[in-house]
Amino acid sequence: MQFKKTFIFILQYTAFGLAAAFLFLIVFSDNFLSDFSISSPFKSSRHSFNDAVAATAPAVVNIYASKVYQERRHPLFDDPLFQRFFGTAPTAPKQRRDSSIGSGVIMNTDGYILTNAHVIQIANDIRVTLNDSRQVQAQLIGLDTDTDLAILKISLENLPQIPIGDSSKLQVGDIVLAIGNPYNFGQTVTQGIVSATSRKRRGISYFDDFIQTDADINLGNSGGALINATGELVGINTAIISSTGGSEGIGLATPINQALDVMQQIIKNGKVVRGWLGIEAQILSQDVIEAANLETGGVLVTAIMRNGPAENAGIVPGDIMISINGQNVASPDQTIETITDIEPGTEIKIKILRGWELQELTARIAQRPYALMPQ
Repeated sequence: MQFKKTFIFILQYTAFGLAAAFLFLIVFSDNFLSDFSISSPFKSSRHSFNDAVAATAPAVVNIYASKVYQERRHPLFDDPLFQRFFGTAPTAPKQRRDSSIGSGVIMNTDGYILTNAHVIQIANDIRVTLNDSRQVQAQLIGLDTDTDLAILKISLENLPQIPIGDSSKLQVGDIVLAIGNPYNFGQTVTQGIVSATSRKRRGISYFDDFIQTDADINLGNSGGALINATGELVGINTAIISSTGGSEGIGLATPINQALDVMQQIIKNGKVVRGWLGIEAQILSQDVIEAANLETGGVLVTAIMRNGPAENAGIVPGDIMISINGQNVASPDQTIETITDIEPGTEIKIKILRGWELQELTARIAQRPYALMPQ
């Protein structure tokens, strides 16, 4: 009997407690729930590169280049025997048009556009479509096949101008965006990171110094913009390494610092002027460096151009070049950069090791012949 009374007592007070809690929630629910909230990282802010794209995309253009060829008339059509049986063939030659698509970047309000040389190299008709749908014919100012860059010019009012960054500050892991016209699909933005810098000797252009990125670059992206996360132009998209022809995560862009130098020279001179010595060189093995006691290293001259500045100075294959004007050279790339930066006509002092004898020779730098490979 006592157990039954205790059980009823517990049930009554439990019911009173639940009723009180229910009334509490009804009265104070608004204030209580407003103080208690579940935080979510997705509700705190919107992470987007829209500002960067908005600042740069208007200056990225689509380029359509084409060349019309007159097909040659086959000599067989003029053969009398052929004409006897088949009649006279039409005299008007047929026309054939080769076309290519690419992208470009408006660099300033004067209408100068940076793009790739391979996009417009064979063209005699170049048309540009802006992001605001304006279309105009472009004039070729000049191109430089050694860096695969070209400069176009258009005449329009109210042209956008892209913010320009400093490609020397790029680091592996930095976020970058590629903007262009892949497969003539229309302006497209892809995102990735800087996978590597200073990629050289890729066989794409002679003065390779590429930014490598995994941002998707496809056919039609060539000449487009590679921008950083703050919306500054840091590179000109140039090529991909692919076994299928499509993007496989290895895209290459020309650093904007190099592209700006090429652009300024083409606008000023119509071409890029580079110093030339007329040699081919390769890196020295560590065994040779140690045997010759070359603390600063050097490069081995493997070939020289006939009647070039190196031959005229007395340099022969097998010489080890140690320094140019007192500046040590330790790699073929460094040697090329040193020589190309010297103004043609300048006399330089070259220290070489021939056999076991150190010599100093004098050479006069010439202008590098157009599209010539040996340095």
